[in-house]
Amino acid sequence: MSANTSPNPGQNPTLESRLDAWSRGWRAPVFAALVALIAGLPGLFAMPPLDRDESRFAQATAQMLETGDYVNIKLQDQPRNKKPVGIHWLQAVAVEAVSAPEDRGIWAYRIPSLLGAMLAAAACAWGAAAFFGPRESLLSGAILGATFLLSTEAFIAKTDAALCGFTTLAMAGLARIYAAGLASEKAGKGPKLAFWIGMAMAALIKGPVGLLVAILAVLALWAWDRRIGWLKQLGWSWGLILFAAIVLPWATMITIATDGAFWGAAVGGDLAPKLAGGHESHSGPFGYYALLSPLLLFPVTLLLPAALVLAWTGRKEPGVRFALCWLIPTWLMFEILPTKLAHYTLPSFGALAMLMAAALRAPLGLVSRIIGTALLAIAGVAFAAVCIVAWKTYAAPSALPLAILSALLFVVAAIAGGWLILRRQAAKALVTAGVLGILAHGTMAGLLAPRLDSLWLSKRLARALEGADLAPRAGAPGPVAVTGYSEPSMVFQLGTTTQLTDADGAADAVDEGRPAVVEGREDEKFRAALAALGHAPRLAGEIKGLNYSDGDDEVLRIYRGEPRRHEAVETPDAVTGAEAPATAQEEAPR
Repeated sequence: MSANTSPNPGQNPTLESRLDAWSRGWRAPVFAALVALIAGLPGLFAMPPLDRDESRFAQATAQMLETGDYVNIKLQDQPRNKKPVGIHWLQAVAVEAVSAPEDRGIWAYRIPSLLGAMLAAAACAWGAAAFFGPRESLLSGAILGATFLLSTEAFIAKTDAALCGFTTLAMAGLARIYAAGLASEKAGKGPKLAFWIGMAMAALIKGPVGLLVAILAVLALWAWDRRIGWLKQLGWSWGLILFAAIVLPWATMITIATDGAFWGAAVGGDLAPKLAGGHESHSGPFGYYALLSPLLLFPVTLLLPAALVLAWTGRKEPGVRFALCWLIPTWLMFEILPTKLAHYTLPSFGALAMLMAAALRAPLGLVSRIIGTALLAIAGVAFAAVCIVAWKTYAAPSALPLAILSALLFVVAAIAGGWLILRRQAAKALVTAGVLGILAHGTMAGLLAPRLDSLWLSKRLARALEGADLAPRAGAPGPVAVTGYSEPSMVFQLGTTTQLTDADGAADAVDEGRPAVVEGREDEKFRAALAALGHAPRLAGEIKGLNYSDGDDEVLRIYRGEPRRHEAVETPDAVTGAEAPATAQEEAPR
């Protein structure tokens, strides 16, 4: 198929001409990055800190900024030897640039994830241009940027969006080197730099994942083509030096700082269990990601069947072949691994986006259009149902209009996209479903989800402490002692020194004049310990909700610390010179 195939019959010529205008030269990557920015931005500011991984990453970064130790990764006083330091350094730069660690603004820690999503979309467009026309290049990046999975990871302060960005950058560079090799041309320095920087940053963010994606793709291309000479253009001599210069300094420092314990914990305590079984109850059957893909690709799900058809019919094309060698080995690797999380396959989504965009070069078959419409409808209705059920279960009645709006946008995106693609207007269907789907996701993440009050226990707890004048960050005695509830989002919002303790420790905190937070199941023990110290409980607030991390209903009670009395001090009487005891009381700030 030629990249210059004429538009599908019946498609809007105005839309086609606009796509052509927006896709020339540098415009395609920039436009793709803009799509990713718009898709991910609503949740960046609106969503409270999430449990558990996001708040763990953010809290560890906050401690780096507080202590000035940018080598060791810690969560309070515990080493966090699971992932390399890359995402923490990126977050630290973002926080220093636009915020401060004492502000505890989670949005600043999310900036690297949003930038990673934008990089992924732009790199996908740039890589697709090596094989396809400008229009397919633009659509490849825009499709990736609009996907529900990437635009969700874009506002979560952890590794996955940044990993996707740098891995896609490396694969885009590899695509251009591969295309140059097939054409017996020399690859420029840009693709080589993109490959090595992408691989090095991916390794510094999440260890071997990015490397495995590239290695598996190269092996698959070698097996398919029966030649590997194009790899000589990768710039091995200086490329490996550049890779080492980025990765080795921290690797050396953390090895020395922990006497090698980091690698034992990262490999033996984190990586190996994921390879051996469903780590931390995250397991699923083979085909788990295939079943989830219609949801994770929304609103571009309607092109999934057409992409699979092109994967077979166009498999002899260099661009299709490269995308398949990128997609299939990586996807199979994660399907085979026993530990499964929805975001694991994200580094392969760029290949799927290329196939989807390339499928639009020719009219889509009836079966592809029908199946694509059905999959889009299933995903749209599923997300709409989630909005309504979430409102009914976790939100106040006043949030109903937002739930209805979000649900309607999901359904309308599915209906409009399906109706247009069935009428053979595939490009218009993609754009319409994409715009409405991004609006639906933005409304859900930016407006509805933050109002699911029952889920945001830590946020409400922090506000309740501030309302009762008990927040140490506002000058009250601290740290806060907490028993029965230990989510990282609470530590992030209340501060690094937050004391996670038992019922006796919480009673001791009250005796010392500090506030205590006691979960309902610990309340009886706490009151008994407090009575033994000669105090009666002074309740300052109560919060009820669901801890979505473990599924438990929680009741968090806030208790005031006991007023502290000055010790008696002997002071001379101004007239007689006699010693008189000072008996003034001063209550601790409330």
